[in-house]
Formats: sequence, structure tokens, C-alpha cells
Amino acid sequence: MKFSDDLRKLEKYPFHMPGHKRSDKFGIVGSEIDITEIDSADNLHDPHGNILEIENALAEIYKSKKSFLMTNGSTGGILAAIFAVCNEGDKIIIARNCHKSVYNACMIRRLKVVYVEPRFDYVDGYYTNTLQDDVNAVLADNEDAKAIVITSPTYEGNTSRIKANIPIIIDAAHGAHFGIATFCEYPTGDIVISSLHKTLPALTQAAVANVFNEEYIEKFKRYIDIFETSSPSYIIMDSAAKCCDYIKNNKKDFEENIKNLWDFRDIELQCLRLKYSDDISKIVISCANANIDGTALADRLRKEYNIEPEMASKNYIILMTSVADSRDALEHLKTALCEIDSSLFKTANDLIDKPPIASGEHIIEIAEKSRETALNESLGKIANEFIYAYPPDIPIIVPGEIIDRKTLGYIKSLLKANVNIVSDSGLLPNKTLTKGA
Repeated sequence: MKFSDDLRKLEKYPFHMPGHKRSDKFGIVGSEIDITEIDSADNLHDPHGNILEIENALAEIYKSKKSFLMTNGSTGGILAAIFAVCNEGDKIIIARNCHKSVYNACMIRRLKVVYVEPRFDYVDGYYTNTLQDDVNAVLADNEDAKAIVITSPTYEGNTSRIKANIPIIIDAAHGAHFGIATFCEYPTGDIVISSLHKTLPALTQAAVANVFNEEYIEKFKRYIDIFETSSPSYIIMDSAAKCCDYIKNNKKDFEENIKNLWDFRDIELQCLRLKYSDDISKIVISCANANIDGTALADRLRKEYNIEPEMASKNYIILMTSVADSRDALEHLKTALCEIDSSLFKTANDLIDKPPIASGEHIIEIAEKSRETALNESLGKIANEFIYAYPPDIPIIVPGEIIDRKTLGYIKSLLKANVNIVSDSGLLPNKTLTKGA
């Protein structure tokens, strides 16, 4: 694209930002193309030239009415989307497995939140897909709701196809590759947000918001200009431009990647188990029936095979793939899993309870006064911070909810399994913030 070509033809001396002045003496990778909104460059907040060309290419890839390039990741797009379709104090329906950014948007917009609960895998301990019947039931009880937000695909690769008579916002952060080659069909909604960097060859924070309902183009633009940094990275935008070019010109690479992923799935395991989902690019390995937990399995992959997994939970791990993965890399992973599997034996593990879900409508808010409370003494108290597993940043408990016995037990069990459980305050594992007097 011309955007990338122009960044590599910078000749004028930079008496402008950024302060490294594209000098190589600082050893900053990428600084040679790192600029600001100079005369010859386009402006992400008012694109008319090269950046508009990137957005048009994205709209062509995803078949949207309008696509917005973003350099703040999907988070900024989710905030802007919710603000675009809901006014302050409106009611919104959100799937309980939504990302923390959805909860944050609801909190700062002071929305009345009602949950729809996705299906839950009790063996491995994660939400799967949101069913239309469940959506219909919640919609029938909440006819005044102004929007619904779901996650599709989920972190583990499960998709949901829903319809509603209100705007649908879809967090498809992990679905940027959908619709390319023979991957899953891209999600259908009024506004769909995807992280290019998660599953495509683009730099971290490169993302896209695809607006399929023309009614929300102007409103989304208004709010993304608020939530997006006023100093967007030209390095990130360059990677998005190159990503678009790659998608357009290398369809065969994606087909070959899909073939390699299918070949990987002939793996034979006795104790570990390869989970199946809608997204073939997600490799989810269950250890629920083996004498090893997810964090220990991930640790063995790191130490013995030099493989870094995406995430580890109590009963499973996720290994993410993309078109950048070679057949040899997948074969190495297959060998590693088979060798580890041969050293294990089968065992029966308890089912995992799903996280609690609040009934009715509520407003997410953090009380002005907090109290540092020992986790063991938090039972029955009101949470005044988010607690979540990171990744994937899905809240286990939300400010304003009562910490009941089931919730506390769930948090403790994940901490005991060395799952990365964090809170806004950073006080875990010993303390948490509860509502003060």
C-alpha cells in the first residue's frame, strides 16, 4: 500500500515529534518509520488519503459498510460501540463471558446491566456459546433493553450466531481471521470489533471495528475519536496496511495453514485431550482427566520443549496459531504433547463450577470508600473491584456483587492451581477490596 511505501521514503529532517527523530543511535526498533501527523501523512482521526485506503481495504475484506482502523486494540472499539448505541442510564444485555472492557463501558456509561448466560463446559471450566433460546428469553423479560453484547468467537474458539430486534455488538477480538479462506464465516452484527494482531500478521494493538449498520457509523466515529489516542502509532498502522496486502495476495498461504491445522488434529493422545471448537486455529488441550493441571502442562512445554502457550487455566491450556506458523512448528508441538502425554496417567477430577451470575438488572459502580479485606474474610461482603483471570480478562466478580461462598471457593481453587488471578488493586492473593462503610 502507498501508506507503507511513503513511510519508507521519508527524506525531510524531522523538526517534529517523536523525540527520537528516527535516529538509529537509540536502538529503537521501528523508529525509522515512526512519525506524527505531518504534512505528507494522513490523520487517523480525519482520514482522506493513505489511512482511508487501509480502512477501505478492511471494509472490502470484512464486507462492512464502514471499517475503522484502530491502534488501541479492540478495547477502544468496544467502548466506542457501546457508547454509540446506548445513552446514559439505558439498559443493556451482555453475555456473562464478556471481556472486562465491556463491563468498563457499562460502568462509565452507567448502564443497567442484565446478563445472558452462555453454555458452560463443566469439565474444563469455561463458557462456550450463547444460544438463541437463551437470548430470546432475556429479551422477552427486558423489552426496554437498547443493545446486546456477546463474545464470538470466545477465547477457546466457540462461536455464537444470534438475532435480536435491538443492536447487536460482537466482541470478535479473536476472530479477525474469520471469513478468510475457509475459516469460519465472519460474525454478523451491527458493530463487530476484531483485533488484527491476535490472529493475523499485524503488530500488537492493531484492530478494526466493522460497522454493518449505517445508522451507527457517525456515532461510532464520534466516540472512537474520544477513546482512541490522539497520537496513533504509524508503526501499528503500517502493520495493518501490510496485513491487508498479505490477506489480498496470499490466499494460498491461509489454505495451507488450514490444511496443516487439520493434519495436526490427527494427534493421538491417551490422557490429554484435544478439544474441538468452531475455530480450527485454536488448539485447546484438556488435562481434566490426567494427573497434571494446566499450569504444570504449560510449564513442561516451556522448560522441556521451548514452547510458550497462550494461556493456562486449571484444567486446560490454549495454544494460538496463525498463518505465520509453519508445518514444522505444528509438528514440534504435536511431538511435545505426545511425549508429555506418554508420561502421564489417567485420573478423575472434580467438575468445575461455573462463575456465579447476578440476577436481575444492576448498575456496575465502584463505591467511593473501599476497605482492604483479607480474602479469607471477604465472604458475604460487597466487592469493590473486578477480579478476573488474566488472560482472558473475563470478570469472576464485578464491583457491587456479593462475594458468596461459591464465588470465594472458585477464586481460591484457581489460585491454588496457580492460575493468574488478578484484581484492580493488585492485592490478591491475600486481600481484596470490598465496599467500605
